[in-house]
Amino acid sequence: MAFLFSYLDMVLFAALPYLVLFTFLLVSIQRYRLQTFSFSSLSSQLLENRRHFWALVPFHYGILVVFAGHLMAFLIPRSILFWNSHPLRLYVLEVTGLAFGILTLVGLLGMVARRLGNSKLRVVTSRADAVLYVLLLLQVVSGVAVAVFQPWGSSWFATSLAPYLWSLFRFQPDLTYITGLPILIKLHILNAFIVVGLFPFTRLVHILVVPNPYLWRKPQVVRWYGPAPRDIA
Repeated sequence: MAFLFSYLDMVLFAALPYLVLFTFLLVSIQRYRLQTFSFSSLSSQLLENRRHFWALVPFHYGILVVFAGHLMAFLIPRSILFWNSHPLRLYVLEVTGLAFGILTLVGLLGMVARRLGNSKLRVVTSRADAVLYVLLLLQVVSGVAVAVFQPWGSSWFATSLAPYLWSLFRFQPDLTYITGLPILIKLHILNAFIVVGLFPFTRLVHILVVPNPYLWRKPQVVRWYGPAPRDIA
């Protein structure tokens, strides 16, 4: 049994990450070359706008802060551990991460409800997008569960996951950092790899060409010619 678990860890946490990275790079480049226009979020705001704001805005703000937290723990783990050396700072970091994780979950649930509750949106939702929503839900729910049931994640991320991820980048996978982690955390890591592998097949690919000028350009006025659809009236 121990050998079986060891073999599974080798496949899932040493081989799978490289397969995912290869797929991500190959498909993203190929899709950009052959289907440049598809590098878009394919906004459905004109089809249904009532719940658009309250779903997309919480999700994006939440996921950006959560991702930034993960990235900092990966890039500057020693600084994170120094910050956490004071209990009050540790509590602030943990509560902040949990709050934005819940915000992400609320936004994502709103996005799913918006898709399921409108027939027009269901038509423009591909199978890959549907699978992506399921995986994102699993990722966010498992992340919130980890924050609740496996506390002090910022510290053990810096001491365990960061060295493991750096070992992958050095092409010398060291599984000793994660073999002893709880199943819930391993599920969260594994699902993250799967989401990255599915990334270039879905609307998430638009993140690679984020239109940064949108952050500072003046608002555009969009005029609708003809009778406005009932959903956006």
